[in-house]
Amino acid sequence: MATDRGRIRRTPGLRFAKLLGTGSGRTFTVRDADPRRWGLLAVWDDEAAATRAAPVTDGWRAFADEEWSAHLRPLAARGLWSRQEPFGRPDPTRWDGPVAAVTRARLVTRKAVRFWSAVPPVSADLHRSHGLRMALGIGEAPLGLQGTFSVWESGAALNAFAYDRAPHAAVVARTASEGWYAEELFARLAVLSTAGQLDGRDPLA
Repeated sequence: MATDRGRIRRTPGLRFAKLLGTGSGRTFTVRDADPRRWGLLAVWDDEAAATRAAPVTDGWRAFADEEWSAHLRPLAARGLWSRQEPFGRPDPTRWDGPVAAVTRARLVTRKAVRFWSAVPPVSADLHRSHGLRMALGIGEAPLGLQGTFSVWESGAALNAFAYDRAPHAAVVARTASEGWYAEELFARLAVLSTAGQLDGRDPLA
């Protein structure tokens, strides 16, 4: 993945991109990591640029067992990623189809252990949530730079997890009081289309 960064930077029309390792997201430590699965998050200048072949993925196909991709459009976003607003500040838009959520945080080093101890109950509750189609831990590095990518059958299902379930609400409250993050971002995106398989199936099929 390190050798792909140069090619990504030279891709026309690519506004923002991150090469991401993945894992289960159950503890956000190296125990979760899945060295056989990784991803590319790409934000494009316009629709025409987004329909071109994504950088590096053609090379990945040469040795990949499976591939899954999602074409997304931002519905809401707040916060920063690498001091940027990759999804802009979209006006709130109604969307009745499936949605994806991207969270990303850079941890304050001295507070990381307390954060990791709070993760397992939320992760366990996430995987029991109605309407969840898939969820992965994502990160630019094994520790300290981490987040989640999840896909839901509807915005209502995502809202129910984010605001109505006690484990997540408790962690949100602690986030403000404990100051775990040096930088954080949350984005909700409309799932316009998907292709391929993840663990042998399309989560939205």
